[in-house]
Amino acid sequence: MDCEMVGVGSDGSRNALARVTLVNAWGNAIYDEYVRPLEVVSDFRSNISGVRAHHLNKAKDLWSVQKEVSELIKGRILVGHALQNDLKVLFLSHPKKDIRDTSAYKPLRSKEGRPRALRHLAAEILGVKIQQKEHCSIFKKKSICNNHFDLFKMNLLPIISG
Repeated sequence: MDCEMVGVGSDGSRNALARVTLVNAWGNAIYDEYVRPLEVVSDFRSNISGVRAHHLNKAKDLWSVQKEVSELIKGRILVGHALQNDLKVLFLSHPKKDIRDTSAYKPLRSKEGRPRALRHLAAEILGVKIQQKEHCSIFKKKSICNNHFDLFKMNLLPIISG
């Protein structure tokens, strides 16, 4: 799962969901929707998010997207990076035993114990360059998803039986 966020509030510093993408284990998009934020967007963060005003013209409302995503991820292993941020903007939770988060896995953290940026992990471990310019949820997930199972095989992200 990957979400793109825009800024809301007077200074655009608060996150609001603008796009959510789910891909399967083969990197195929099974869900990709733009989302109409609950508040007025004050910063589209287009240079990072790739989201522009015209994308939100026919976007779905947050609660419809939340319901659809909730149904799609129920009972499934959720894989991503810093998933707590994505779940927060979706107003969702997910069982900890069913989350595989590259930002939370200690062997992938910095020497100081901090999460490393996904672009650095992808480049170092998978040899894939992502997030060079604007983020694209589908490209970002597709580019690492096929290699994600290599991380599991290399015991960097062990599959924990539930």
